[in-house]
Amino acid sequence: GDKPIWEQIGSSFIQHYYQLFDNDRTQLGAIYIDASCLTWEGQQFQGKAAIVEKLSSLPFQKIQHSITAQDHQPTPDSCIISMVVGQLKADEDPIMGFHQMFLLKNINDAWVCTNDMFRLALHNFG
Repeated sequence: GDKPIWEQIGSSFIQHYYQLFDNDRTQLGAIYIDASCLTWEGQQFQGKAAIVEKLSSLPFQKIQHSITAQDHQPTPDSCIISMVVGQLKADEDPIMGFHQMFLLKNINDAWVCTNDMFRLALHNFG
């Protein structure tokens, strides 16, 4: 019943990411590199500094993520792609659903996030 190694790595990364995000977003720089890309609600950011600046400046004081489901796959070039579905609660706002995808790459024996895409699960067909 052992999970494949990419699932172990992926779920460890996810746990680490949201723990940092919920407790101290400024520490998230450690998981990105200068070539990393973030798409946040359709806005593009590239590089560790730009990504951390964006995540640190999000307009809430406290946030809590709850993960509903996570899926991980190995890619042909030895990376791991992870998809997360969950809910978040920011300050006193109502609970909202979200989706997030990460591409993880092993560089110098450390797993880093090269690509990160985030969307709230809002459906405005206007």
